[in-house]
Amino acid sequence: MSKEVAGVLDSMRDDMVQLLCNLISIPAISPDSGGRGEAEKAAFLSQQIRALGLGFPERFDASDPRAEGGLRPNIAVRMPGRSAERLWIVTHMDVVPEGDRSLWETDPFVPVVRDGKVYGRGSNDNGQEIVASIFAAYAIKRLNLTPAREICLCFVADEEMGSRYGIQYLLKNDLFAPQDLVVVPDGGTEKGDFIEVAEKSILWFNVKVFGRQVHASKPHEGLNACRVANELSVDLDRALHKAFPDQDNLFEPSISTFEPTKREANVANVNTVPGKEVFAFDCRILPGVPLDDVLRVIGETCRRKDEESAALIELDILQRNDAAPPTSADAPVVKLLNKAVSDVLSVNPLIGGIGGGTCAAFFRSQGIPAAVWAQEADVAHMPNEYAVIEHIVNEAKVFAYMMLSDL
Repeated sequence: MSKEVAGVLDSMRDDMVQLLCNLISIPAISPDSGGRGEAEKAAFLSQQIRALGLGFPERFDASDPRAEGGLRPNIAVRMPGRSAERLWIVTHMDVVPEGDRSLWETDPFVPVVRDGKVYGRGSNDNGQEIVASIFAAYAIKRLNLTPAREICLCFVADEEMGSRYGIQYLLKNDLFAPQDLVVVPDGGTEKGDFIEVAEKSILWFNVKVFGRQVHASKPHEGLNACRVANELSVDLDRALHKAFPDQDNLFEPSISTFEPTKREANVANVNTVPGKEVFAFDCRILPGVPLDDVLRVIGETCRRKDEESAALIELDILQRNDAAPPTSADAPVVKLLNKAVSDVLSVNPLIGGIGGGTCAAFFRSQGIPAAVWAQEADVAHMPNEYAVIEHIVNEAKVFAYMMLSDL
């Protein structure tokens, strides 16, 4: 990377921090999680893009009557290059809710800059990459440089809840092509030394157990849904791990994972035997394992417990994403990204797979090679989420290198 471009990006550090702070101050939470969507953040980003002279953003709005204005906005801004080849950098505007506020040291939507970090919900996921991609393009514009290919920055909705109104909507509207170079900066490491080219299948499911609620001093008169749910959760955990022990060293961890996670509240007092229990599993499954086989084991295990316990057990599939074919390590986007990271950060990235999931999987399922990379702390979705300022600047340099490189 040229010293001139790196120097300009270093000089804009404070501007990057300010933009990230502004983004944190605009919650963009899905209506699925009780929020209003991305409308306000999209309007702000569009104004900032125009103010930096990057052109007039295109809007691709998906209809969602639950959201502010009835729309889930997606934005694209383009910068012409020396060739018709296109480089997409795809980031997402939506953020997850803050969770338990008592675990936050500061207000999650009031940004705090301290010790080289910017704190706030969405700072790390995916705010720092939004900022880095914008300022990479702005640095090139300010220096009157012409990119090697057309640069397309895309800011999407709904990534946190499955991308129905974001990437999936855009793919249905033919915004992307198989020959495009697509980077999804939505996962990485502190050193920036990992490029993700594959993701596991994702399966989320709820189990509802219906018993009979009674006073806890007379449990024989009821049917304790809590006990049945506890036993069933352990049965599912053991059955799934036993049935699918396969390993694939492309991924970390190298096995399929079947994790009991969410447990809904039941009774409000200690001395009542609950008549209903609801719990969930998050499964990240190796691509070689058919999800239909996994569902068969889940169904059989639930049926056995139903019969032996006399409880009524219902299974709900919350999300199913079958693994897409991996992006080849020899794909042009991987080679370009690898060279940029090596040059800017002086590291040799490992190329591999993760448990998922990012919207890169939707590109791969449509035959569009996509690579995932970021330099970031592993604090997404956590209380006291933060972005390291140095990481933001480094990401901007990597993106600028990709924009200018002829590789």
